[in-house]
Amino acid sequence: MAAASAASDTASATMAVTMAAALNTALRDAIAEDPSVVVYGEDVGPLGGVFRVTDGLQKQFGESRVWDSPLAESGIVGTAIGMAMYGMRPVVEMQFDAFSYPAFEQIVSHVAKMHNRTRGRVSLPIVIRIPTSGGIGGVEHHSDSSEAYWTHTPGLTVVTPSNPADAYSMLREAIRSDDPVIFLEPKSRYWSKAEETLPVTTAPMNRAVVVREGTDVTLVAYGPTVATAMETAELAAEEDLSIEVVDLRSLSPFDDETVGASVRKTHRAAVLHEAAQFGGYGAEVAARVTEREFYHLAAPILRITGFDIPFPAPKLEEFYLPTPERILHALSTWEWE
Repeated sequence: MAAASAASDTASATMAVTMAAALNTALRDAIAEDPSVVVYGEDVGPLGGVFRVTDGLQKQFGESRVWDSPLAESGIVGTAIGMAMYGMRPVVEMQFDAFSYPAFEQIVSHVAKMHNRTRGRVSLPIVIRIPTSGGIGGVEHHSDSSEAYWTHTPGLTVVTPSNPADAYSMLREAIRSDDPVIFLEPKSRYWSKAEETLPVTTAPMNRAVVVREGTDVTLVAYGPTVATAMETAELAAEEDLSIEVVDLRSLSPFDDETVGASVRKTHRAAVLHEAAQFGGYGAEVAARVTEREFYHLAAPILRITGFDIPFPAPKLEEFYLPTPERILHALSTWEWE
């Protein structure tokens, strides 16, 4: 009890909090609040996960609430389905983005479809945490951006935070949801810090947020690219270009209202993501905005993305990932009045 009280006191103080710590606090608070919440995955127990997001949770709550699973992602998700059907709220970790692919059939064929298959009688309140994207010098299987696979699957809510406050608030909301949530955690942002008071409640997880006001261009970003977009906007301001940055937060469902309002104001839009461009999530963003805001657009929507190749070796990562310089160059290709 003393340990729990100390953790609570620490959580309520304003301090510099990393995204990893915010996620850890969200899991800790959810487990303490709801006896149906369990957390498991590869090395999430004594080790605390590869990125230490679950650090200390097993020690505090015991092996019946937080435990290590076998190295079998399909089995991890398969058992979560059974637990959820019987009233539990499992939160499972895939450890790395590309490690989720062995569980693809379970997620797409069962997690996403069970509610519809049973005509609404069975809900699956499962959160599947997936560390995602590059920026950490990882090799293949450790730096994928797999969001397009999940957003193309009806029945899944797909969200991704870009900062510690959203990480806490959105994970708490995801765990409370009666529908399955793919929770994408940008690895390159795990150690980003912000002055926060936890617990905190931010915007609902299905809403986008304008994180920087601007008048000339709407830059649509999510997860790891929000920080890149903000840096780009700072550089652009030095050249008298005003960039509005929209953090999508929710990839599915998509917040047409917030994005549309921004585009109607700026009349130009570009979308950022680390994944390859062909068939990527940015194509859906560009299509939706074009269909709804065509007569407000002064130029075609741009996509600034990774290249259409497998994720490269660490020494080439800096050339693969979108940078502020590459973004500004892309924006310069428009004809400006």
